[in-house]
Amino acid sequence: MAGVTPTRYRWGAIAWLLTLQFFVVETVVQLQTGGSYSRADDVISALGTSDSAAPLLMNASFVLQGLLIAVGTVLLRPALAGLGGRMVPAFLTAAAVGVVLVGLFPLGSQDDLHQAGAGLHFVGGGLGLLALAYAVRPRSEALGTALALLGLLSSAMTVFFALGITTFLGEGGTERASAYPIPIGLALAGGALWALSRRPQVDPRPSRRELRSQERAERAERARERDAALEAATARPEPARAQTDTEPDDDFDPEDPWAASRRRN
Repeated sequence: MAGVTPTRYRWGAIAWLLTLQFFVVETVVQLQTGGSYSRADDVISALGTSDSAAPLLMNASFVLQGLLIAVGTVLLRPALAGLGGRMVPAFLTAAAVGVVLVGLFPLGSQDDLHQAGAGLHFVGGGLGLLALAYAVRPRSEALGTALALLGLLSSAMTVFFALGITTFLGEGGTERASAYPIPIGLALAGGALWALSRRPQVDPRPSRRELRSQERAERAERARERDAALEAATARPEPARAQTDTEPDDDFDPEDPWAASRRRN
């Protein structure tokens, strides 16, 4: 986490926490429809069409959402470690650009750009949460697990929504199951990283991969020591055996047992 100042942590966390503004604006606009809008049956983008009660407010919220995601990603990028940390900016940038397109090109105006933006946001957001989970896991196992579950939920619901499998939750409900985990996960990550940055710096616990690598190294070292000991034992010369009475005398002549021994001391 070196290189990330407390101020940068704070503003990056605030940016991601403010992505929750989406829920506030969505609720305000829905209330202005007088009950004609259903979250289960109607898609989110319907609140931004010209037929909505407050389309400008809803579309402005979409654009603001994209800016907040991008700002938080830039500010908190140095706090994200490993391969996941390198993948987070790409995925979340795609999610940010996508939701901006959704706001700039409302449903019913330029549907191709709107649909492309929605797809970028859902796919990039879900994969971004999974990469973010991998990046923060060394700092907090619980945070990494929570983000992984949210990312899996978002990605799975995106697939169901794209394939039209919406019978159980409805079209609007399935889309929300894909979209809602994104701001929830970013707000959770931003708040947690901010809180972790304010704790006294201590040496982080080794990851599971590091522990497994350490165990393999220890086993290899023990095996090397054992092999070295066995090799030393087998290479040790055997002591010369003293000649015993039971061993045959090289000077003994079986044809003349009374002959004097030829051995000379």
